[in-house]
Amino acid sequence: MLKQIANTVRGLSADAVQAANSGHPGLPLGCADIGALLYQEVMKHNPANPTWADRDRFVLSAGHGSALIYSLLHISGYDLSLEDLKNFRQFGSKTPGHPEYEDVPGVDTTTGPLGQGFANAVGMAVAERMMAEKYNTDEFSIVDHYTYTLLGDGCMMEGITSEAASLAGHLGLGRLIAIYDDNEISIGGSTDITFTENVPARFKSYDWHVIDAVDGHDIDALRAAIEEGKKVTDKPTLIVAHTKIACGAPTKEGTSAAHGAPLGDEEIQGLKENIGLPADQKFYVSEEVAEARAKRAEELARLEEEWKATFAKWAAANPELKAEWDQAQNLELPANFKEVISNFEIEAPIATRSSSGATLQKVADEVPYLVGGSADLAPSNKTYLDKYAEIQKDNYNGRNFRFGVREHAMGAIANGISLHGGLRPFVSTFHVFSDYLRPAIRMAALMKQPVVYVFTHDSIYVGEDGPTHQPIEHTEALRLIPNLQVFRPADEEEVKAAWVAAMEKTDGPTVLVLTRQNLPHLDKVGGIGGFYKGGYVVKDADNADVTLIACGSEVSLAVETAELLAKEGKEAKIVSVPERSNFAASGTEYVEEVLGDTELRVAMEVGVAQGWYQFLRPQDMTISMETFGASGPGEQVAKHFGFTAEDVAEKILAKL
Repeated sequence: MLKQIANTVRGLSADAVQAANSGHPGLPLGCADIGALLYQEVMKHNPANPTWADRDRFVLSAGHGSALIYSLLHISGYDLSLEDLKNFRQFGSKTPGHPEYEDVPGVDTTTGPLGQGFANAVGMAVAERMMAEKYNTDEFSIVDHYTYTLLGDGCMMEGITSEAASLAGHLGLGRLIAIYDDNEISIGGSTDITFTENVPARFKSYDWHVIDAVDGHDIDALRAAIEEGKKVTDKPTLIVAHTKIACGAPTKEGTSAAHGAPLGDEEIQGLKENIGLPADQKFYVSEEVAEARAKRAEELARLEEEWKATFAKWAAANPELKAEWDQAQNLELPANFKEVISNFEIEAPIATRSSSGATLQKVADEVPYLVGGSADLAPSNKTYLDKYAEIQKDNYNGRNFRFGVREHAMGAIANGISLHGGLRPFVSTFHVFSDYLRPAIRMAALMKQPVVYVFTHDSIYVGEDGPTHQPIEHTEALRLIPNLQVFRPADEEEVKAAWVAAMEKTDGPTVLVLTRQNLPHLDKVGGIGGFYKGGYVVKDADNADVTLIACGSEVSLAVETAELLAKEGKEAKIVSVPERSNFAASGTEYVEEVLGDTELRVAMEVGVAQGWYQFLRPQDMTISMETFGASGPGEQVAKHFGFTAEDVAEKILAKL
């Protein structure tokens, strides 16, 4: 029956791609046997409840083969109809070009950028182990599932896969099983034109259990490989499945022509004849397959009911753990969270990276499901949770991650942790290296995952490390990502407010951009309340001549500048804009009220100025960094580039 189901998946996938006149039929036809085995026999899941907490996770890292997972979800009884398959890749359909999290029932993560899904799977696997350690008891096991991922040659070539695989091996993630679709074909032709490394040897060096040379079309061999992988509990498993791309297609099997284009009606007819499907019927599902689907769905529903019964007994025996479980699953904050975080004292002057570190310790005490770490920069980023243990192969009962110098994988692993549910991750590195995990940040924003990014050393004030480590365009580049909240706080009070805002946001990620150098406390004329609207008045002035608009360290520079301007008879209003998109979204009336109708507005940032023009008029000006920095002590570098109160005041006076 599994072979019949696999062939049905082949037919559905080929028909879907053909109907759309767009898509990738090669992988679905080549991996149908793998998918049928996983969904119809191996995996623990429930089509009636795609979000069951203890389900096995499946990640199609090679997301271009989305017709495979859609066909499998339909065959398994998920809320994905034949009509949905017929609308593959059409606007507004439940079957988009690549698997989309939340848009498609049963899809555990958005995939398509190759390697991202594999790293997500690593995050899911480590989250499972951490939650099992926290919530399982001697009597009850309520977290007990596997993470499966299917990846192809393209995923294997991406650097993020190497980073994530290395860390997975180090952590001994025995419940992670990766199946490598080794068909030796890429979109450009045979992989031997670019990819001749020994993949099994590479993964063995990462301390993975490797099962090589498995026939990807032999269901018995695949089953045996998965069973072997499950027996290895201290290492992740890589199953190297040798497959034929477009398996069954009469002329395109084994060719790159099948990778990214419809097979064509004649080829599909030949395919169906080869695999025993009615050649004249599209989107065909036999009565036998439909009956098998119904029977399997009943079995899977019973599995969840059995788990629910165990969960109820566990909850009754462990009410405190149950309360923590509910809090974590729903990302609930204590009722007085904002008050507690806002009111604890931090002495200034202090670098915002340091005030963030102090705040993070407090947040961690209040939010037990918060976990995270740094890309080997925790001492500089101030992100190590001092009271708590760290995650290692022999200890999943911790809250600190040692990601190593693996920024890209760090970001995507954090996405996997968040997607798994029950944990809230943060990650950290130097701001200039946010480029290294930008693709993962974008995916978090797309999937509305509430990951927190702590990026320190935010400007040319980094100093001696020079222009390679001095961010110029990075804050602006991050602000361009939709659904990403980017805070650049100006003092320790704004830092605390930024952490509150980050933790309160559960429908998308947040970036905190923090200084290396000390900043003074700012006296705020109306208090901190306007911070949560993205911008507010720090210093007001009757009949002000100029409005100084700034964020981060430039707000205190604006205060110094205002003092010099006052000596020249010019009054300045100072506006802090820690989160520019929130400020703009607060409405024109609020923005104009805050900025005021002064003769001149000046936007100040030690970075590129482009985004600030939305708040400026033709007569206004910017003071910004439009070149790379230089190596030297931070204050000297800032002076060289004109970021002193004297230089700024002189430019403003010349403009007034």
